[in-house]
Amino acid sequence: ENFRRAWRDIREGWRGRELWITIGLHDLRQRYRRSMLGPFWITLSMGIMIAALGLLYGKIFRLDLKDYLPYLACGFIVWSFISGLILDGCKSFIDSSRMIRQMAVPLSTFVFQVVWINLLVLSHNIWIFFIIALIFGVNPGWQVLLIFPAIIILSLNGVALAIFFGLLSARFRDIPLIVASVIQVMFFITPVIWRSDMLQGRALVLNLNPFYHMVEIFRGPLLGYMPNMENWLAAIFVTLASWALAFCFYTIYRWRIAYWV
Repeated sequence: ENFRRAWRDIREGWRGRELWITIGLHDLRQRYRRSMLGPFWITLSMGIMIAALGLLYGKIFRLDLKDYLPYLACGFIVWSFISGLILDGCKSFIDSSRMIRQMAVPLSTFVFQVVWINLLVLSHNIWIFFIIALIFGVNPGWQVLLIFPAIIILSLNGVALAIFFGLLSARFRDIPLIVASVIQVMFFITPVIWRSDMLQGRALVLNLNPFYHMVEIFRGPLLGYMPNMENWLAAIFVTLASWALAFCFYTIYRWRIAYWV
């Protein structure tokens, strides 16, 4: 019975996408209300960060900016998307506590809202790469189409992790702080600002890092190379594992969320 209710909640939450699309757009506008650039402040700040780090680490690593800057831009953009899904997912139920107590809507509505907002931010940030690609003459070719299945996989992970961490965070308020610390550490051990071929004996370290595979399936198509089948399989496996874990917890504890928030 709990299984059916949890599945019905997720299904009805998806069907009610008009609600979470509207709420997500409103929330994003509210963040940058009365600013001249609105959400494009996110894009501007990230563009400046990528340019600064590209010049700095390109000099440190003695890399050609023509190759390194597009690589760094892709890495930063997808990492921002992944970390945003996880960190915002931790607060998916907490930030919507008032609506949860006042509105009779599926709880998954607020999970889909988190993923939708981060997709909107990604749609702004991706233009940084296209500008850099235009400047440095990067032509990804037909492989760029593979970015769409990559975004679907990342978004599905975002939904599962928002359910799981959102539920845990509603019960234990230290979880968002712990997750933020882990994400910060993972940023430095994932090839975002450094190349994977710089790491000696890298196979074990990279293969066991799920973030590496998620970054690769997004970055490869934009830079014009095919991610390894190993990257795709690992990303799909992580997605299935995330959903299995999230759905298990959601089935058992979903009814308690309204009391925890």
